[in-house]
Amino acid sequence: MSQSPPPSVDAPSNEPTPSYVKLAMRNMVKKGSKSLFHFFLTAMGLLGVLVGLAYLTR
Repeated sequence: MSQSPPPSVDAPSNEPTPSYVKLAMRNMVKKGSKSLFHFFLTAMGLLGVLVGLAYLTR
């Protein structure tokens, strides 16, 4: 009995590969509030660094 090879998982499709921005947005939607928390934590950290540098260089 000969078996035919299984269909390839990496078969090319008609859809172009999604951009990194699209993948990041999809991941952000999937993770929900965790992504928002990390975004605001990063924003506050960056703001803190900028205010700290402005204070030190006044």
